[in-house]
Amino acid sequence: MLESGSDGPTGDLDTRGRHVNPFYHRIYRVVRHIPKGRVATYGLVARLAGRPGAARTVGWALSALPEDSDVPWWRVLNAAGRISLSGADHGSVVQRALLLREGVKFAAGGAVNLAVFGWPAEAYDSAPAAHTRAASSRRSRRLNGLRT
Repeated sequence: MLESGSDGPTGDLDTRGRHVNPFYHRIYRVVRHIPKGRVATYGLVARLAGRPGAARTVGWALSALPEDSDVPWWRVLNAAGRISLSGADHGSVVQRALLLREGVKFAAGGAVNLAVFGWPAEAYDSAPAAHTRAASSRRSRRLNGLRT
């Protein structure tokens, strides 16, 4: 568990006296704000913590948490709304069970509907449309390069 006084000279230390990346503290602060029964993606957590594009760092930060941490790591999923831990890993079973206990529903394929359970809700309202527009734009640029 992290010390609450993270602004002082020991702000980069966890309760065991180990150094922690200062960005990890910002990640943990964002994840603590995800309400029970809601989820956020690694990418959104990175963006809210001030580093867009640092989704992998969010994963590393969450995997560095001690077992007795108060950070609800299980509320963070990948961009497809799926649990990123390996199915063979016990952690994925624990993460799914914790989310189910909070009322989060999984589709038959194992994904969570981010439009329903995503936090903050407005971050996921137009995600499919924006993704489709971006893919269409990339496809158009590729096709324009092929035209003579």
